[in-house]
Amino acid sequence: MNRLLLILCVFCVAAVQGFAAVEKPRVLVTSDGEIDDECSMIRFLLYSNEFDVEGIVKTSSQYHWQGHKWAGDDWEKPTFEAYGKVYPNLIKHDPGYPTLEYLQSITKLGNVKSNGEMTLETAGSQHIADVLLDETDNRPIWLQAWGGMNSIARALKTIEETHPDKMEYVAGKIRFYFIWEQDKTFQSYIREHWARPYNIPTIISDQFITFGYWWQRWNMPKEPDAYLREPWMKENIFKNMNNNPLLAIYNAKTKIKLKGKEDFIGEGDSPSFIHVIPTGLRSTESPDWGGWGGRYVLIRESTWLDKVPVEGYQYPPGRWYTRTGWGRQNYTKADQDKLEEYFKPITRWIGAIQNDFAARVDWCVKSYAQANHQPMVKLAHALDLKAEPGDKVTLNAKGTSDPDGDKLTYRWWQYEEADTYGGKVTIENADKQEASFTIPDDTAKGQTIHIVCEVTDSGTPPLTRYQRVVTEIQ
Repeated sequence: MNRLLLILCVFCVAAVQGFAAVEKPRVLVTSDGEIDDECSMIRFLLYSNEFDVEGIVKTSSQYHWQGHKWAGDDWEKPTFEAYGKVYPNLIKHDPGYPTLEYLQSITKLGNVKSNGEMTLETAGSQHIADVLLDETDNRPIWLQAWGGMNSIARALKTIEETHPDKMEYVAGKIRFYFIWEQDKTFQSYIREHWARPYNIPTIISDQFITFGYWWQRWNMPKEPDAYLREPWMKENIFKNMNNNPLLAIYNAKTKIKLKGKEDFIGEGDSPSFIHVIPTGLRSTESPDWGGWGGRYVLIRESTWLDKVPVEGYQYPPGRWYTRTGWGRQNYTKADQDKLEEYFKPITRWIGAIQNDFAARVDWCVKSYAQANHQPMVKLAHALDLKAEPGDKVTLNAKGTSDPDGDKLTYRWWQYEEADTYGGKVTIENADKQEASFTIPDDTAKGQTIHIVCEVTDSGTPPLTRYQRVVTEIQ
């Protein structure tokens, strides 16, 4: 059997069994090095086995640039050095972690001279351009802006000036996830020259602030709040801090911000890469499907913003950032129900996200046998189904397993916000490996119902993974 035929067979078997032969998502990070960026970088490195990391580019923002609250051109070095110390243990849990030498080779200084500066070609902007122009890899690449977008803008400007014939090809690979618009370059350049004409999917997040500095400033629901408070953080994250070089740095940042208290400091930028962790939620297939990095709605062109829970709300025509983001402006003003609805796309997952982080912390210092690892959720049928009103849809997670042999619990639930069908379905045996539901009679052709299979193991900490079944009404 030749190699191509073998690959096709593997993909066919995967489709029949209801799980994809998942490729690692490609990610390229740009960051302004703020304290929350440094904390996000620690979590990012602990998940770097899940991605093909194409670059880490230091950039500026409206808050930070050379000469203005700048963390230094080499702010990442202590974090990288700490990663290098725990790397030998991390690869016991997954050999896919990138080496320190590789991370150093793809980390570049971008456009940092001033806020929104995009006139200079820099090592960072050129690296982004080179990655995008590389025709040996046509897979999508997630360009993340933890700070401003100016280094990305300069890279795209370089491509427009030197390879205008490649713009359509490059644009076809790009997926944007921006933590606010932390400079003007998306509006002044990227939107008009790239995002709009080439229909580049663009997520601009404001709901990230519930995972950032401001989570303490509103009355977060009790369960997610507990995973960010000092008792949980000390027990699960800082427990072996003295033996864990990465967490020693993370802990220091926490104490700086919170004046000695060991609450969660905030990683405002983490949702951008949490969004693309392959958890099984299929969140990268469409921004309105939802997942660990939030859920977004199409506002204009190909731009997806946060769903504002205010009837008749008018989104600003330009930037979505500190002065215009609904959450940033209303987290102390809006009523509790509206705040909970606005932030729910992320807060609903915080327990699973934090437990997963705690397991990665363990991976830095524990052997494989001592640590917990996420279950592997597989279905006995396809992920996408078709059915008619009145049909009974059988759901089966046969084949699901746990690498540590832990007991598994199952929960099937309807992700109503992601549905295009506006009603509810009743899931029979929702806590069993095999479940079912009946398509309601009031569904219409083309509508979809999203059912999530959520599987949690009995390890410490308990870890959760998923599969999403999308049923289209015929």
